This record gives sequence, C-alpha cells and structure tokens, in this order.
Amino acid sequence: MPGKHVDSDPAATGRPCQRCRISEASIIVRTEPLCRDCFVKYVNTKAIKRMESYAYYVKNRSANEERKLLLPVSFGVSSVTLLYLLDEHLKRQTAKTGRTGYALHVLFVDTAAVERDVPGVGTLEKLKEVFPGHEYSSVALADIFENSDAKEVLQAIPEAASADVSGEAETSQERLERLILSLPSATSRSDVITILKNRVIVDFAQNHGCKGILWGDSTTKIAEKTLAETAKGRGFSLPWQVSDGVSPYGIVFNYPVRDLLKKELVAHAQLTDPPLTGLIHEEKPTQVSASAKNTTIDDLMKQYFESVEQDYPSIVANVVRTSSKLEPATTVDDRCQACNMPVAGARFGIHGWGGDQQDAASMQAEGGRLCYGCTRAAPQSASLFP
Repeated sequence: MPGKHVDSDPAATGRPCQRCRISEASIIVRTEPLCRDCFVKYVNTKAIKRMESYAYYVKNRSANEERKLLLPVSFGVSSVTLLYLLDEHLKRQTAKTGRTGYALHVLFVDTAAVERDVPGVGTLEKLKEVFPGHEYSSVALADIFENSDAKEVLQAIPEAASADVSGEAETSQERLERLILSLPSATSRSDVITILKNRVIVDFAQNHGCKGILWGDSTTKIAEKTLAETAKGRGFSLPWQVSDGVSPYGIVFNYPVRDLLKKELVAHAQLTDPPLTGLIHEEKPTQVSASAKNTTIDDLMKQYFESVEQDYPSIVANVVRTSSKLEPATTVDDRCQACNMPVAGARFGIHGWGGDQQDAASMQAEGGRLCYGCTRAAPQSASLFP
C-alpha cells in the first residue's frame, strides 16, 4: 500500500498535519504526516514547479502563439497522474489569464505486437473523455519501419537488416516481430523495444511541431533507469535521460514528476475526485524469474527500487540527486545509429570501451556505428568489430 496511513500506524495515530496544523494527518510522506488536502497540494506543487518556465511564458506570448508539448502516456500511474496535473494547471491558467502557456498533445505508442502486458483497446478513448480539450494520437511501434529516417537507424542493427531478407513481402508488424524474436535475451528484447519506442516518440514530436517532450518518469523510475542504463553499457547517455534540458535530438526533455516517488503518485491517484485508478493500466507485479535467461536488467532494478522506496525513500532520492549532477559533454560527438546518443571519441562497438580500443576512424571504416550498449543488445553487431 503506498504511503503509511495514520490509522494503521500506532505511532502516528492522532497526529496533526505538519503543514496546516489543523486537520488530522491521513498519510505519512517521507516522515512528514500530512492531511489529504496538504498531500494533494504537495504533489501538485512538486510537479508544477517543474513547469514554471511555461507559466512565465503565458504572460509574455502573443495571443496567437502557443507552445505544443508532447506527453507520451503508457497508462501507468506516473503518466496518467502527470496528465491530470497538467490538465488542472491549464485550467487554472485559463481561469486566471484567459489563455495558456502551452498545449498538450497526448501520444500512446502501441507495443502490443511485441509485448503482452499492454493497455486494452479503447483505453485512449477513456482518457479523451476524462480530459477533453487536448490532442490525442496513437501510433503502432511497427510504424518505425515506415519512417524513412528510421530505416537508416534500423539498418545499423544486423538483426533488423536480416528481417528484410525474406522470400515474401512482409508487413511492418511482421518485420518488427522478426526483429524482436531474433534477439538473444529478455534484456536485449526489452532494451531494443525501449530504444525504438523512444525514437517513435521523438520523431512524432519533431514531425508535429512540438517544442518539448514531457516524460512521466518518477523519482523511482529515474533511479531504476540510472542503474539499469549503466549496467547495460549506456551510462554515458544519463545526462540526457534523467535531467531537464535540450536532448541530443534537438528537442527539450522535461521530467515534471521527477521529484515524486512512485508510491506517492499511487496514493495521489487514489485521492483525486474521482480517483484516477480506473484510467491506470494495472501492471502485473514485478517478479524476477528463477531463470536468468528470462530476467531483464530493467525488471531487477524495478523490483529493487520499488521495494526500497517503501521504507528508505531517501536512498532512491539520493540516486536521482547524484545522477542529476552529471553534465553532458560540450563537444559534438558522433552518434550511435540506434539510440542516437553521442558517443565520446566515436568509440563504437564492443571494443569501444574495452582495454583494446582501436582507432575510431578505422572502426567506422570496418562498419557499424552502434554504441557499446546497443552492440550488447544486438550482439550480431559485435562481428563488425574484430
């Protein structure tokens, strides 16, 4: 159960809210007892504070000028709660000034072709009914094969290139399925799906005139990502994956709920009126398989941090605080063709970060421009670097 409710905690029974000093506390947040209203305000303030630049923008823009921001939703508690908070924020801006500083375009990427535990058909329509007034779109992950820019990206992955070699013409979905099935491990499959999904989201934002992307990553999610990406050999990309600012894709990334734990967002979703729980896709509990072959690094990190945040939230927050101090390199480096992240010194492939580093130019000439992490995810690429 997210949070510690006062009536189930004898040590907290009858304690007043530490903020308003009037109402009785109903939940303890990081050792601080809060009443329902103060907790809801706490969550709202944490998220909207990250949107201050857009709040200032509304005062200075012309009447016909408005920033469009893309909000990808997975129907998890974080992205649905973020949509709720931003919808409320826009309503307050309209009531106060008669206009808003930004408009939302909500995007859902359908991965049903390669993942089992996904939201059902019609879930996006339910979201439209509850939060009208925004643009909504749904794209299939397989659509990346129809993108001319993405085709070059996919050709960098030998597994993807081999999906083209077939006696019969294949649909985009069939090619995607063949690509994912050709990967050797659960971690590789999960990693490549995430890479392709992010590329679809970024391409959509660029093609639809969006000025930024609002990611629904909580403190817990960012902590998971920090250790998972490092373990997968993509730690060099963390400055762009965990912090607000301009991404390597040339579009701004924002993480409005980065200061909130997942359990706090779960508690908030239950306290809204009406509750958001009916809009949230209930994921199956994270369970680590007894077989290492079926266990992903992402699952390991998710299980660990969701457990730690219950009693030791400061540990989770410290991981995020530390990773946020990382700064991107100022030099312009060559990019990985799959994840499109800058690779320092153009050191591509398995040998790029080993003790037997070759000259970057000779490695590129021999083929392949995948970073170490992407090469590990698609190991056939390793054969490109003797």
